[in-house]
Amino acid sequence: MESIRIDEVVRVPAHALQVRAVRASGPGGQNVNKVATKIDLRVDLNAVEGLNAEARARLQWLARHRLDAEGRLLVTSQVTRNQARNLEDARDKVRDLVAAALVKPRARRASRPTTASRERRLTVKKQRASVKRLRGPIGWGA
Repeated sequence: MESIRIDEVVRVPAHALQVRAVRASGPGGQNVNKVATKIDLRVDLNAVEGLNAEARARLQWLARHRLDAEGRLLVTSQVTRNQARNLEDARDKVRDLVAAALVKPRARRASRPTTASRERRLTVKKQRASVKRLRGPIGWGA
């Protein structure tokens, strides 16, 4: 098994990958009972090379729901009936996840609504309240 290259600096080494083929669910006829085409790819996230501390923390956060008991990333693929294509799909999923961790999120800046938008909101609220008030009883019966 070869390493997964994300860019010039970042890569997942081959020793950090563990592949297991298991029987897939779903369509496939008798083939699904005989051939192990589903791929379980486990990745040791601590072994990923070229990540700085921020990107490593983002990767841990992005993968938090896919971690197994040992803290390894578990990626599965059973989209095709072909084991080799499922392996490539799983490797692509790992590549996309690590690439997403490399992207630094934009900092959110707090903003305030404009005066005109506040006035529009209050005008609409008053109109709505007026409509609801007119739906009520006309007067108290004597």
